Amino acid sequence: MKDKSFDHSVHIENIATLARIHLTDQERQDLTKSLDEILEYFDKLKTVNVEGIEPSAHAFPLYDILRDDEVGAPFDAETALHNAPKQRNNQIIVPKVVE
Repeated sequence: MKDKSFDHSVHIENIATLARIHLTDQERQDLTKSLDEILEYFDKLKTVNVEGIEPSAHAFPLYDILRDDEVGAPFDAETALHNAPKQRNNQIIVPKVVE
């Protein structure tokens, strides 16, 4: 199942270079071992019979629970400004935030 001749250290070094991180020898060994375990798991997944199963993005069906957007009557200025703390000329007055 696992290809013993494949050396993942080249990939680990390349990823570390791209991420601009320095790895110690121990970290390289640990990451190589982790990568080997992940790839072994993928080999196990290849043995699963998926004949007739449709691809999905999630294990359970998800549905959009939001309602559809519907065009409605807009608020009039009086209703829109009803709770505004300050207003002038049908506009909400807000504190200045930029000097």
